[in-house]
Amino acid sequence: MGGRWGTNANLGTGRQQRTFYNVTVAFVVRECKPGDFESLWRIDQECFPPGISYSKRELRAFIGGRGSFTLVATDENGVLRGFIVGYCGAAGHVITIDVGPGSRRSGVGSLLLQSAEARMRAAGCSAVGLETAVDNATALAFYKCHGYHVVRTYPRYYSNGVDALVLKKDLR
Repeated sequence: MGGRWGTNANLGTGRQQRTFYNVTVAFVVRECKPGDFESLWRIDQECFPPGISYSKRELRAFIGGRGSFTLVATDENGVLRGFIVGYCGAAGHVITIDVGPGSRRSGVGSLLLQSAEARMRAAGCSAVGLETAVDNATALAFYKCHGYHVVRTYPRYYSNGVDALVLKKDLR
C-alpha cells in the first residue's frame, strides 16, 4: 500500500501508533458513542458520491442494526478520523469503512479493519465478506493487501448502475 510505515501496537488498549514517513501519529480505536453520529455521517459524505453515500436514516439503521457494531478511530487529540460498521452473524460482514480524506494512507483504515476482524473472530465468525465498486481500484488494492479475494460480481449493485465485487476473507 505504498509509503514506509511501521506499527507499535498495544491491542489490549486499542491504542496504536503508526510511523508514516518518519512522523509518528497515534490512533485510538473505540466503540462508537451516540455523540459521534454527525461526524460519522460527514465523513461518509466525504468518502462517497451522492447516491452511494448513506443518508442519515440509512447510516443510523446500519449502526443500530441487530448484530452490528461500529468502531471509530480518533487521533491523539480525539478528532475522529475514520470508522467501520460491521456485522457479526454466522459470517462477518463489513458494511462500510470510511476514512476522512486527510487521514488516508496513515494506517487508520488498516487499524479499523484489523480491529473489526478481531471482533468478528472473537464472536465466532469464520469468514468476513464485503462489497466494493468494480471501479474502486484503491479499495480493491487495500482489501487484497489484507487477504481478501473476489468471489463474485453483483451487476448494477450501486444506485449509479456500477457493479460490485464481493470479496471474502477466511478468519480462521
